[in-house]
Amino acid sequence: QVQVVESGGGLVQAGGSLRLSCVASGGTIRNYNMGWFRQAPGKEREFVAAIAWSSASTYYADSVKGRFSISRDNAKNTLYLQMNSLKPDDTAVYYCARVRDYGSDTPLAYDYWGQGTQVTVSS
Repeated sequence: QVQVVESGGGLVQAGGSLRLSCVASGGTIRNYNMGWFRQAPGKEREFVAAIAWSSASTYYADSVKGRFSISRDNAKNTLYLQMNSLKPDDTAVYYCARVRDYGSDTPLAYDYWGQGTQVTVSS
């Protein structure tokens, strides 16, 4: 079974940027649609962005449109999330996962979750 590991999180000031990575092992993700979610303390897991297996299409949560960009490198078995103009409200643990129902933004439509990477944005 495919396992994914997220990295690239950290502490950044508001207005700054981070790039998250999600590396797969135990198999390939090249044929999988993939996505990113985040979860802040005391809140439900929230959809961020998703990308088709071919990179032909993407979709985003309204809260991150124009600031975040999802991409992938199938040759490297890696998914990315470029986060610009970060805000304190973006503080959360960020997770990558496989999309089982492309177009969905509910966690129930995703599996192969990683352990997450912490992003903290200071004001």
